Amino acid sequence: MLESYRVLKVMLQENGLELVVEGEAAYFNYFWLRDNCETSWESSTKERTFDILAEPDNLSPNSAHIKGDFLEIIWSDNKHSRYALHWLKRWHLGENHGDLAVRSRKAWYGNHYANMARFDYTEVMGAPNRVADWAEALLDEGIALIQGMPNSEQALQSLCEQFGAVRPSFSGYAFDIFSKAQPENLAYTSKALELHTDLPAEELAPGIQFLHCRVNDAEGGQSLFVDANAVANALQENYPEYFRILTEYEVPFRYTTNHQDVRSKQRIIELDPNNGEVSGVNFSQHLADIFDFPQRDMDLFYPAFRKFGHMLQDPRYLMTFRLNAGECIVFDNQRIAHGRASYLEGSGARHLRGCYVERGELRSTYRVLRAQYPLATDTVAWPQINEPVQAEVGRGAQL
Repeated sequence: MLESYRVLKVMLQENGLELVVEGEAAYFNYFWLRDNCETSWESSTKERTFDILAEPDNLSPNSAHIKGDFLEIIWSDNKHSRYALHWLKRWHLGENHGDLAVRSRKAWYGNHYANMARFDYTEVMGAPNRVADWAEALLDEGIALIQGMPNSEQALQSLCEQFGAVRPSFSGYAFDIFSKAQPENLAYTSKALELHTDLPAEELAPGIQFLHCRVNDAEGGQSLFVDANAVANALQENYPEYFRILTEYEVPFRYTTNHQDVRSKQRIIELDPNNGEVSGVNFSQHLADIFDFPQRDMDLFYPAFRKFGHMLQDPRYLMTFRLNAGECIVFDNQRIAHGRASYLEGSGARHLRGCYVERGELRSTYRVLRAQYPLATDTVAWPQINEPVQAEVGRGAQL
């Protein structure tokens, strides 16, 4: 195992150096090393102040050696740099910064309501470690319930700001969902809402959605939620060609009112470049524009689109519950499809208030808070022998 290896030799080569470790050699480019010297960064802003463009084309060290747990380099301009071996090891292994926010998503199904992560409003407003736990639940499962919400507009904004700034959409900074006499959106009626993700007509659809139930005395109106990632994974397993089509075709979406005409193209299923997992879904029959593929391609696309839509409606995946006053359902809009059963007009008041925060804000908050309130981890460097290890000039080096 790499943890038991020792750095035995430093080999200077033409464009970089090798740390010769038992069983393998770890190579590092000179420009990369110089660019990432610990003195290259401004300490307070954490921004790089070093200008790699000002270095000569033949940048090289005069010497390099291992001292304790560090690689120390003296450059040709007599600049001294040092690099922690455990830090070099991470980059050699491709672990890089070790992004805490890149986590494996946990699929859930129609019986998930009893097990859904729940947090108290007062708790997350006063305990950063619980905000980290809440963010982790959203990264892993894509959904969580906040209970004990005050019945005010400020409560929702304050809750959102635990992750970051409220993200405006073409509906403004927040939106209120209740039946209107002249609705510009089906959400503002008592009719059923089919399963969908919000606003795929925007070039970048909203990330984390908050829906605060302020009043719900109406008859009916059950909330519907589906882990669309789990459905997409099942589609890939059982209908791989349909899955391929929905990850490749760019589908037009459009939202129009008397003063808006918002358009974009999205893939129905998005893949995470970090790990290849399904990372997002864009699905809304209400906002789907006229599909503009060649007509022969429709022969391929519609069966895939319809199969995925039918699977979203399968009771195996569909979680149904009543959202009560004082609760706020928070979910990843690019993973979780949601909808609503119809409710009886005039049977009682029903008022939800919603807003969005970017996914990037959630990840940023999680990285910071989980670093402050960490889970147990171990960092193992390349163990060293007591004597300093001096550099040797490798074959082909021009130093």
